Amino acid sequence: MLLSSLNPLAVAKGADIPNAVTIDGVTLSRGDLLGAATSVAERVARADRVAILAEPTVSTVLAVVGCLIAGVTAVPVPPDSGAAEQAHILADSGVQAWLGKAPEGTGLPVVPVRAHARSWHTYPEPDPGATAFILYTSGTTGLPKGVVLSRAAIAAGLDALADAWSWTSNDVLVHGLPLFHVHGLILGVLGALRVGSPLIHTGKPTPQAYAAASGTLYFGVPTVWSRIVEDPTAAKQLADARLLVSGSAPLPVPVFEKLRELTGHAPVERYGMSETMITLSTRVDGERRPGWVGTAVRGVSTRLRDEAGNPVPHDGESVGGLQLSGPMLFDGYLNRPEVTAESFTADGWFKTGDAAVIDADGFHRIVGRESVDLIKSGGYRIGAGEVETALLGHPEVAEAAVVGLPDPDLGQRIVAFVVLRGPAGADTERDLIDHVAQQLSVHKRPREIRVVDALPRNAMGKVQKKLLAQ
Repeated sequence: MLLSSLNPLAVAKGADIPNAVTIDGVTLSRGDLLGAATSVAERVARADRVAILAEPTVSTVLAVVGCLIAGVTAVPVPPDSGAAEQAHILADSGVQAWLGKAPEGTGLPVVPVRAHARSWHTYPEPDPGATAFILYTSGTTGLPKGVVLSRAAIAAGLDALADAWSWTSNDVLVHGLPLFHVHGLILGVLGALRVGSPLIHTGKPTPQAYAAASGTLYFGVPTVWSRIVEDPTAAKQLADARLLVSGSAPLPVPVFEKLRELTGHAPVERYGMSETMITLSTRVDGERRPGWVGTAVRGVSTRLRDEAGNPVPHDGESVGGLQLSGPMLFDGYLNRPEVTAESFTADGWFKTGDAAVIDADGFHRIVGRESVDLIKSGGYRIGAGEVETALLGHPEVAEAAVVGLPDPDLGQRIVAFVVLRGPAGADTERDLIDHVAQQLSVHKRPREIRVVDALPRNAMGKVQKKLLAQ
């Protein structure tokens, strides 16, 4: 049973513990966290929306929790955002001030966050339908869009994960993820505070930092886990953990298998978006299948549809657009009613934009974005993800990204961008193409291999395929 308090999204009720949050080399007890955050709440209680420069610091955590206590909408701003992106976020969100640290030259008022200030004023729990956060998407299709998330949606999402992962106050969560995104901020900070488990934020998610943290529950993106398995000494230090969780992008099967070999743990994979939080996950007590992201969490329903809106069978092979419904869905895109309307079906299901397959047992496999990862070649519908998985199974391939490029004969031809572990040989391209043809159907083989030094990624480690396609 989850602990709760007057502000269940802020700090779980319970006896004071000395290590509620450790971040940026500072540790706060539960009492210190609540007292300092309530002091922040007193300073912003009359505001509507405030911006938070989401660096991994105590100031950021106190700012976020203070907003939740006061019922003020928080707008996390990526600390590495460029001037144009930052200006767009501030103007689009309509924030009235910066809470905590602010960029140089800002024209907005700045409300300080004082880590040593304390207040024990009691605030009533805000309305569950009130907006807790406006999170801005990565902006791969133009300017970033503001995703409006209510308190009720966040609570539902966190409670469903606590159920799926048996996450309790006995856990110690460790991660080093950015605090402007669902993964690092909502799951990685609010999840721990809601459940009542201590949080250790490592600053950067290095193998050495994870190994030294001695947690029971670890969050990471595939890049983090890839680096950890390349450091066997650090990886073996995670053997005493209870659960290793991977998300934000598909975990390559070879990394999954190596992680299991080195730590004794098959990682939990899950799927979510800023708009939905986490809706699919393998369970702590269920099957963990490499390349699959599990079943719908509590309260979520899923379905597949083709381009005409017709049902796609759940046979583990047929690819369709993933649609879902559930209590953790967002309230829409800020100032974008037309885009919001286009994102939902007539009967109220959210169109994720991701292509997936579902098997008879309700297990889901994400094959990529419909816009860039669903490749239509020679009359076949091919998921880029399965081609990438096959390529990553080749010993010479360190990273792979597959896209469909225009082709006058096939419609689209499959092109693979790969990062190799060593120099390319004269037969490397042919070897990789043949490897995929042997692992999958022949029509799924790449028609072209392009060797690159690195793949373009965003702040969350996701490959930016639109840059490759260009």
